[in-house]
Amino acid sequence: MELDKNLIGGSTRLLLLALLDEGDRYGYDIIRTLAERSQNVFAFKEGTLYPVLHKLEAEGCIRAYEKVVDGRRRRYYSITRKGKEQLARERTQWETFSAAVTQILGGPALA
Repeated sequence: MELDKNLIGGSTRLLLLALLDEGDRYGYDIIRTLAERSQNVFAFKEGTLYPVLHKLEAEGCIRAYEKVVDGRRRRYYSITRKGKEQLARERTQWETFSAAVTQILGGPALA
């Protein structure tokens, strides 16, 4: 089943910041990890990923740097202190939103 792009778009920043909170990553690694962990629900293309990364970088939430690994030059992304603060805010918002949706759909009541 293909998900509505609005559902995915609303969570992209949270997902990227959460992955980068685990450690620095380059673009293809981010795409691969998102796909693997979500069983391909989040199958991003480069054209979807890089604009969000560039926006997060412009906002100061992440920083980019180049590194040569196995003879290949790659652009890595790391989360900044501002990005960690943003991740905490977005995680809290997601938890509140998710619990409310679950409650409406017949799940357990909010605690």
